Amino acid sequence: MKSSTAGLGDGMVEIHDSARIQVWIDQDLCTGDGICTDHAPEVFTLLEDGIAYCLEGDKVFNDPGGSAELATVPVHMEAGVIAAAAECPGECIFIEVDEPAEALAPAGAAPLNA
Repeated sequence: MKSSTAGLGDGMVEIHDSARIQVWIDQDLCTGDGICTDHAPEVFTLLEDGIAYCLEGDKVFNDPGGSAELATVPVHMEAGVIAAAAECPGECIFIEVDEPAEALAPAGAAPLNA
């Protein structure tokens, strides 16, 4: 697994270059505002029904949508997906965490389970 470091607040955080989160949308709650597509256009799309769906590359998760289809979030889009979930007026974006909290531990810190 590749990793790099990036600043976050006062410290450095190690960022791994492999996906750590997955996302799904509850279409019954979606208001169709498109805030998610503003924050993470590689992960969310609005279809002709005016409802948001998740993307993974060229695949649109719309059959049946919802929690049955989790889209893997590229690492470089994680912040956008988190912002989209926080700002979504329908509160319909759900994030599933793949890796434990150690993945976001400060660079050089001892593992939490050490």
